[in-house]
Parts: sequence; structure tokens; C-alpha cells
Amino acid sequence: MGFLGFLGLWQMVSTFGIVDPRHMPPPAAVFERFAANFAYTDFWVATGHTLRAWLLGVLISTAAGLVVGVIIGSSRVLVRATHSTIEFLRPIPAVALIPIAALLFGPRIGSELMIIIYACFWIILIQVLYGIADLDKVALDTARTLRMDFPQRVRYVIFPTLLPFLMTGLRLAATVALILAISVELIVGTPGLGQEVAFAQINGSAPAIYALIITSGLLGIAINSLMRFVERKTLFWHESVRGGKAA
Repeated sequence: MGFLGFLGLWQMVSTFGIVDPRHMPPPAAVFERFAANFAYTDFWVATGHTLRAWLLGVLISTAAGLVVGVIIGSSRVLVRATHSTIEFLRPIPAVALIPIAALLFGPRIGSELMIIIYACFWIILIQVLYGIADLDKVALDTARTLRMDFPQRVRYVIFPTLLPFLMTGLRLAATVALILAISVELIVGTPGLGQEVAFAQINGSAPAIYALIITSGLLGIAINSLMRFVERKTLFWHESVRGGKAA
């Protein structure tokens, strides 16, 4: 109902010239271009470039954040020693580093990966640190009493506790990674959906711009839904998931 109301408002704004139709074309023109894109090879290639950068960035940042987080979080000395550095670097907006990425890598996938990994690394790292801080001290003491070495403690004690935190961080990072991938493509000109938006703007094709924006939004919804599905399947044993099913 809300979607139909939005389309009606959009149509009215365009039809009555409240906004210049050259800048906001009617929904029919936009959805016609949206559907037509599926027949273009360039569209699928661009989508593939965006998803490749997204996937690589998420995988690398997750692996790095998990390993570094476990190492730091398992040592009180390292937690204290790195606290100020993390709190200084973490708030720096990743988009502020786009000019540096452009200088270092140019319009190549390296620019996207640098920005995505920088932003998502901190999301994963902080969640891992929160997860380790939530560890049951009795369980840790028991593991030490049983003379478990560090890899065993990580596998049987630390990882099961931090996994819910990690999955939350992964879901947030996946959404952020897509936003940053398209942003870098739009600004730097690396191949992908963002670059296609820039080309449509240069060509003055408003329906193409809006169609690509809708595509990006649907990709974001699909990725978020996928990550929620993975989270539910991974944490089927966790109270939060079992409680949600019971409700």
C-alpha cells in the first residue's frame, strides 16, 4: 500500500511539473529502462564488477578482523595497548580516503577494496572484541585447567561465544561494503554500477540514472536478506534465533 502511494506521488510530481520531468521522469519511463537493462550485456558486466568488489572486500575484511580481534581480545595487555589507536582510526570516514585510494590504485578494483576493507575491518574487529569481552570467565578457567592450548581455546570456548557478535558485524559490513563499492565506482570511475550511473549522468539520461539507483537499492535488500538468512542458519542453536522462531 505504501509502495503504491509512493508511485502515485511520484507520478503526480512528474505529471504536474512540480519537479522538471527531465530531472524526475515518470515511473513508467524509469521502470521501462529498468526492465530494458536486463537485456544489456554491459549492465550484467557492471553488476558483476560491483558484486566482485563487494564479495572480496567483505571476505578479506572479515578474515582480517576476526584474526586480529581474537589475537588482541585474548590479551589484556594488547587490549590496553591498542585501545587508543583503534579509537583514533575507527571513526575516520572511509569515504574520506577515496582520494588517497584513487591516487594509489587509480580506476581499478584496488581502490574499491582499500575503502571497503578499511571500513568493514573496524566493524568486524569491534564486534569480535565485544564477543571476547562477553566470554564466561568460568569457561576460560575450565579450559586452562584442562590444559587446552590457544587454538583449542579459540575453537571450543572463544569462537562459539563470539560467533553471534561476528554474524551481526558481518551483516552490517555486507551492507556498508555495497554502499562503498558503488560510491567508489561513482567517484573514482572503477567499473561497476556506480560508473554506469556516472555515464548516465554525463549523457543526461535521467531514466537510466533512476533505474540504476533502483537496481542498487534492490541489491542492498537482497544482500541484507541473504545475510539474515545465513545468520539464522549459522546461529540456529542460539537463544536469539530460537526465541525469534518461537515468537
